[in-house]
Amino acid sequence: MDAAIQHAKRIIVKVGSSLVTNDGQGLDHDAIAKWAAQIADLRKLGKEVVLVSSGAIAEGMQRLGFTTRPTGIHELQACAAVGQMGLVQIYETSFRQHGLHTAQVLLTHADLADRERYLNARSTLFTLLNFGVIPIINENDTVVTDEIKFGDNDTLGALVANLIEADALVILTDQKGLFTADPRKDPKAEFVHHAKAGDPALEVMAGGAGSSIGRGGMLTKILAAKRAATSGAHTVIAWGRENEVLTRLARGEAIGTHLAAQTAQLTARKQWMADHLQTAGRVMLDAGAVQKLTAEGKSLLPIGVTDVSGEFGRGDVITCVDAAGLAIARGISNYGSSDARRIMRRASGEIEAILGFVEEPELIHRDNLVLV
Repeated sequence: MDAAIQHAKRIIVKVGSSLVTNDGQGLDHDAIAKWAAQIADLRKLGKEVVLVSSGAIAEGMQRLGFTTRPTGIHELQACAAVGQMGLVQIYETSFRQHGLHTAQVLLTHADLADRERYLNARSTLFTLLNFGVIPIINENDTVVTDEIKFGDNDTLGALVANLIEADALVILTDQKGLFTADPRKDPKAEFVHHAKAGDPALEVMAGGAGSSIGRGGMLTKILAAKRAATSGAHTVIAWGRENEVLTRLARGEAIGTHLAAQTAQLTARKQWMADHLQTAGRVMLDAGAVQKLTAEGKSLLPIGVTDVSGEFGRGDVITCVDAAGLAIARGISNYGSSDARRIMRRASGEIEAILGFVEEPELIHRDNLVLV
């Protein structure tokens, strides 16, 4: 398990508010510069890194002169809008020192609940990673209310891990990791080095509130690890000010609490699609497409589709059938049914001319397809 980060190719790094803002005293430029340097080292090792950063509200509070966290939603949203400016500036400056470009990506939970927006966010993040860019993700606190009232970016980090099929989620916090009880209250509390993500006993150990700056506590981190594990991502919870924490984790060093996913990454995603007993529609394939899918493990291209039935949207799970009507696969469609009918039997290179845009060259990508 200590090698989870060492072997990971795609990593989500989540940094908490208290770390980013030095317990609310303003953005900690030195700490952010150190994390940027470590992430640059991870990039040199060939790893893709997405940074999920809290801190916009805390920075906005500091800039606007709040000494305690406001309770009004609109005041919090104003703090987020002001603070986000400083947050983006310091990350851009820090990563530029290492020749790396960054991109600001603001998401809400609604973005990841809506099928089409989910795919759009996924495609954008993959494109940024392909360009070698470090996406800096934060909750869009200026317009959303749920996260401001209840949560922290731990959950968002887990959702992003699911979104782009990350191998690992590293949650950097102001605590060393998980203890069996609150060490400030129980001298017999023991540090948890390894555990299985999703173990109910962890939630009992992690009960308690967060700091006065952020809204998450250890419980949100345990629940985030549980969520990330559903797509096969391992989680490490570690102290963000530990010297060279990210690079040492990448070398396989045991730091913090390691929570292991029990389901293989590919298995988890495929199982989710296979579990769709009822699908929104179906596409009939010619013999060549059936061969490509079943024997060669290829994606489904529009040219191999002979018929489209049912009404479905981009992001819906649909069934692939052969000429006899026998189901052979299920997968997530990159196009809605009306567009699929227009591009079926046509080469991928013709999609833009037909539709006026191109979502993807495939109707269903092989990563989003499972044989049945």
